[in-house]
Amino acid sequence: MEDAIQILGAVLILTAFVAAQRGAMSPQAPRYLWLNLAGSGVLAVIAAAHADWGFLLLEGVWAIVSGWGLIGLARGRVATKVP
Repeated sequence: MEDAIQILGAVLILTAFVAAQRGAMSPQAPRYLWLNLAGSGVLAVIAAAHADWGFLLLEGVWAIVSGWGLIGLARGRVATKVP
């Protein structure tokens, strides 16, 4: 069961990534950020449970940055694109 949850987390992140690469979703879009937050959150919890510190660092920061982006959007911040 844990493997299925882990795969789901990865699929959520990869769905957002592929959509952004194809131009179907903006990396500043709430849906993109939610997919990344959910997927990385799932993977971070699994990494913590297995004391996989490098993976926890990666996924934990990924979740924090995604959450930070969502908070910014909720506060009315308009995302800026880097040239």
